Amino acid sequence: MAQTHSVDSIDIIQENGEPIEIPDVLPLLPVRDVVVFTYMVLPLFVGRDKSIRAVDAAMARDRLLLLVTQSDVTAENPTPKEIYRVGTVAMIMRMFKLPDGRVKALVQGLGKARIIDYTETKPFYQVRIEQIPEQEVEKTSVEAEALMRNACEQTEKILDLRGELTGDVSAILSGIDEPGRLADLVASNLKLKVEQAQSLLEMNDPIQKLHQVNELLSKELEVSSIQAKIQSDAREEISKTQREYFLREQMRAIHKELGDFDEKVQEISEYTKKIKKAKMSKGAKKEAFKQLKRLEQMHPDAAEASIVRTYLDWLVEVPWSKSTKEVLDIKKAQQVLDEDHYDLQKVKDRILEYLSVRKLNKQMKGPILCFVGPPGVGKTSLGRSIARAMNRKFFRISLGGIRDEAEIRGHRRTYIGAMPGRIIYGLKQCGTNNPVFMMDEVDKIGADFRGDPSAALLEVLDPEQNVSFSDHYLNTPFDLSKVMFITTANLSDPIHPALKDRMETIELAGYTEEEKLAIAQQFLIPRQTKENGITSRHVRIGLKALRNIISQYTLEAGLRNLEREIGTICRKVARKVAEGEKGPFTITCANLHRYLGVPRYLPELDQESHEVGVATGLAWTQAGGEVLYVEASTMKGKGDLILTGQLGEVMQESAKAALTYARSNAKALGVSDNFYQDIDIHIHVPAGAIPKDGPSAGATMVTALASTLSGRPVNRDVAMTGEITLRGRILPVGGLKEKALAALRADVHNVIIPEKNKKDLSEIPSNIKRKLAFLPVSHVDEVLRIALKEKPVRKQGS
Repeated sequence: MAQTHSVDSIDIIQENGEPIEIPDVLPLLPVRDVVVFTYMVLPLFVGRDKSIRAVDAAMARDRLLLLVTQSDVTAENPTPKEIYRVGTVAMIMRMFKLPDGRVKALVQGLGKARIIDYTETKPFYQVRIEQIPEQEVEKTSVEAEALMRNACEQTEKILDLRGELTGDVSAILSGIDEPGRLADLVASNLKLKVEQAQSLLEMNDPIQKLHQVNELLSKELEVSSIQAKIQSDAREEISKTQREYFLREQMRAIHKELGDFDEKVQEISEYTKKIKKAKMSKGAKKEAFKQLKRLEQMHPDAAEASIVRTYLDWLVEVPWSKSTKEVLDIKKAQQVLDEDHYDLQKVKDRILEYLSVRKLNKQMKGPILCFVGPPGVGKTSLGRSIARAMNRKFFRISLGGIRDEAEIRGHRRTYIGAMPGRIIYGLKQCGTNNPVFMMDEVDKIGADFRGDPSAALLEVLDPEQNVSFSDHYLNTPFDLSKVMFITTANLSDPIHPALKDRMETIELAGYTEEEKLAIAQQFLIPRQTKENGITSRHVRIGLKALRNIISQYTLEAGLRNLEREIGTICRKVARKVAEGEKGPFTITCANLHRYLGVPRYLPELDQESHEVGVATGLAWTQAGGEVLYVEASTMKGKGDLILTGQLGEVMQESAKAALTYARSNAKALGVSDNFYQDIDIHIHVPAGAIPKDGPSAGATMVTALASTLSGRPVNRDVAMTGEITLRGRILPVGGLKEKALAALRADVHNVIIPEKNKKDLSEIPSNIKRKLAFLPVSHVDEVLRIALKEKPVRKQGS
């Protein structure tokens, strides 16, 4: 319901010179957003069905109705409890219906009345009322005169500040000699809240009402004064801007008349618009206008002009305040991550935790994550999935082999061909200041006389410092705190220690054979068939054939070579389909060699029986876990220890520690104390072309040595890992999950592990733990008791 207030004052309408008689029962018209005072004239737009019926009833009788304000302005159909008790009796002066069904009525307030009770509620409200007469005030009251004069003066000042004061208004104000009537007139034209206006309406004492109106006028005068000052300042600023614009237009006309009007003026104007539109930081904006002023004073063909232009182009194109709207739907993010990657639950949980905290705390700084794992396990593709799950832009750079600090921080503008670093370049390419920014191969950064890029990354990857990252080229701070940085590495050891401390490292171990099978079926085969133009109707790869591809044609922790081999099969099938052959073509173990050739990797021959001097060890490689057979043999000699099989220094030391333990525990092994004086001991690790190193073969070496010296065979169904000391203690090692997978592939069901590695069993999938028995030990004696068979056999080769 809309209404327009009027400042006109109209006497109570009389008929035949007699005052209008107001009945005790009247139709009720609830109004909202306005309180109608006595003597007030205003138009009302009536749209509610009940209200229209009340107006019709009033027109059918004596044109009188009661106007009362709703206490709840939002109520569409107010109940009696949502309507104030005091209102104004009004007469409908004019009324006509609008084309849209609403009614427009011009009403005038006659006097105040209080609702006694509701006589009818349907089809419209009809109420019994009690008239509230205005208290009389002595005309000679000095207080009343002062209050009325003050109200008139303040009203005129307010209207003057608004530019609405006219002679008619002043005449109307000075012509009113009743305090209550003046209070109502002024109050009706003040922008009061409904509660304040209703409070004034309910006051019966004219002096009290004038006091209240004067207080409200004082506040309104103060607000109007400040508002007028603001408008005056704005007009002055506009005048100044118009003056500058006029002068610039004159300068442009002068340049045109002189014949030197060219593209320079237009170029400066465009740069000015771009700088304002870029919403830069305060420092950057100041530098931009400084360089723009220099460009304006240069000759267009000056050598430095092109340098300044390039710099300004970078400043206006860098996303200072442009961000991508994030999607913080946790369930949707989890769905996206599950669609793109199999397993990797630890990484997914960390991303979902970040999104959950981000949802609760919008000011949270972006995490610095470092994915460490072998090639092909999905580190880079995981970054893309994170960006897709968060609805952010994705940008990737490779840091492998970079040696110049300027690659990160940029070149200083004093150099020819200077450019910003890769960080600012990536943000410009994305066009937002909150992308997912991936830095691959952070463990392969070099360093030389040009600086250390790792040291430059310390500022980028530190949430406390990257709020004001300084690129040498821009030479002004840029806020990187909204960027989510993700780094990747194959190994964590080569990473600068201070840089590693700033990142949250998440290990991505190699995939098990079961995981590779699942990934190949869900992701790799569908992707390769699509890329090679065929469908599942053309090619079918059997489960056993897929296992053979994994074990005999690839040797990796990741999936790249597996996908290449599947791609090779799909290409050969695609050729057959293109030549007109009809499918489907089923790939089995029997015909696999026709597509991929002979197997490239044959697993080491498993032991078929319990042998003396041959122990089964477990090793970790970047391609996953491997079974390592350690052979020990004795021969006549002078006590020398021979080591072969390309053993590294650590493994050689493990062999010497194993021999020392055997010599100091000769009696327990059942040999003489001086057994080593007349024999040479040879320890060999097969696959001699492959370098080997690491401390975890110590337990395997001492077992092979103890077996060959005592003549007791080693249980072929036991594999082991663990570092040894001279006192025979077994120390913990790493890569337990990969080593357990290697044991499973070699059909070994018992795995000896160090006691302190029991905590790592939680990282091993439950399906693997069900197939293997893990035997924790803390001393070599326990290893020998488990690994060596009790029944001695005749020693061979001694």
